[in-house]
Amino acid sequence: MKVRKSERKPLREVMIKIGLEKLDMQEGIMVEALLDSGATELVMSSEFAKKKGFKLKKLERPMQVRNVDGSFNREGPIENTVEVNVYYKEHVERTEIDVIGG
Repeated sequence: MKVRKSERKPLREVMIKIGLEKLDMQEGIMVEALLDSGATELVMSSEFAKKKGFKLKKLERPMQVRNVDGSFNREGPIENTVEVNVYYKEHVERTEIDVIGG
C-alpha cells in the first residue's frame, strides 16, 4: 500500500535539557539534547566538543559509522570520545560520548 505524501505524519523531534559535567574540570554546562535520535550510542560533534572545551580521549582504533541506509557517515570514523556525567532531573550517569567529525 502506497502512502500519499499528504497522509504522511511529520517527523517530530523531542529535545530535553540536560547537564553535562566535564570530569577533568568538574565544570558543568546545560545543553539541549535530542531524545532518541535513532543512534545506537551517544554522540556530539567535534565542533561542539572543541567550542565547549571538552577534553578529547583518543580511541585506540577509529570506529566506522554507518547511516541507517548502510552508507558510511560523511563525517568519517569516530576517533575520540569525551567522558562526562549526564544530569537529568534527579538522575546522574557517568558515560562516554562519541565525538563525530574531524
